[in-house]
Amino acid sequence: MKAMGPIPPEFVVPGHERLQLGGTDFAEVVGDEPTPVFAYDRSVIRRRVEQFRAAMPREVALHYAVKANPYGPLLAELSGLVDGFDLASLGELRQVQAALATGAAPEGSHLPLSFAGPGKLDEELAAGLESRITFQVESEGEFERVVRLAAGREQGRGGRPRLAVRVNPPFGLKGSGMKMGGLASQFGVDHEAVPGLVRRIVEAGAEWRGLHVYAGSQSLSAEAVSEMQRATVALAGEIAAEVGLSPPEVNLGGGFGIPYFPGDKPLDIEAVGAALKETLAARPAILRDTKFVIELGRWLVGEGGVYLTRVIDRKVSRGKTFLVVDGGLHHMLAASGNFGQLLRRNYPVAVAHRRGAEAEEEVTVVGCLCTPLDLLGDEVMLPRAEVGDFIAIFCAGAYGRTASPEAFLSQGAAREVLV
Repeated sequence: MKAMGPIPPEFVVPGHERLQLGGTDFAEVVGDEPTPVFAYDRSVIRRRVEQFRAAMPREVALHYAVKANPYGPLLAELSGLVDGFDLASLGELRQVQAALATGAAPEGSHLPLSFAGPGKLDEELAAGLESRITFQVESEGEFERVVRLAAGREQGRGGRPRLAVRVNPPFGLKGSGMKMGGLASQFGVDHEAVPGLVRRIVEAGAEWRGLHVYAGSQSLSAEAVSEMQRATVALAGEIAAEVGLSPPEVNLGGGFGIPYFPGDKPLDIEAVGAALKETLAARPAILRDTKFVIELGRWLVGEGGVYLTRVIDRKVSRGKTFLVVDGGLHHMLAASGNFGQLLRRNYPVAVAHRRGAEAEEEVTVVGCLCTPLDLLGDEVMLPRAEVGDFIAIFCAGAYGRTASPEAFLSQGAAREVLV
């Protein structure tokens, strides 16, 4: 038997043996439509936003990192909850624009959009200029391209380009699932070269929007996240002092993790907020009027998603019981262990109609693909499940469908619903 990660507390509802999503029985959510399905519980996502607002200093804005989950109805929901969107492609820009047109943001309001990524195409730069978004410039060459494109546009059309500089810091996020600082990187400009680039931005007549520092992701340590934030604020102060200008905005990145695996404990968001309050109170004078942003994706939406997949076969091979489902790694790559895990560990898994029942048997949950990599639950203890029952895989709200090889073996797409 192998352990599983913890089921998010919002889905552990006393008095309900069957899985509930947004107060609705999972079977009603699935309905008669094809499976598998990603179901996103808006109440969980709203709860995370409320937790952030309650814990963080009021002066810190909250941006949503669209790459975590770009599902249109989810973006529309978030448009009324967050202070901005952070993008990584032209496709994400179009999805956000469509969501804003139908979303929950107050009419006439303007949510800031920023665009990061080391390989922005000219087409993307042109679209961003047209939409007046802020580019997080990742290199000297990218700066030169966007300024050249802006100069070639019709006089006055779209105004000056808005440019922040993404900084490759001399530190990383300790213990993070993905370290993105303190090493040679395709992301950002090495910190010692940033002041010179900022001067070039100003001299070119562009609108300098500030600094963006993203040092790592998926940390469950409040101490590590707080240390990263302190170092980020200090580095921003040093860069600003060398340039001689106050940055309008400093994006502190994210790094907030969620508990996926056995033994994982939730990030102490209150401790992070308290430490950040102290850090900002003691910030350098040159950052006194600077606005601060935290961008979050996984932490906001990850625990709000459940992947529901139907058992299509039950078999025993050499004494081992397998539940074969109609989904798999082509929809939920991360749960298979093939999305950055060095050693495969089990996501939280349940039998949806017996979520609250006692475990009865050890089973291995596998997908429908013809590869042994298609493993969704390895030797886990579950209540008995039969053909036609549903397996629920939790923590599926971030880096799920769009982070998976959906075209692999030409299998069908998974549905998505917001409940």
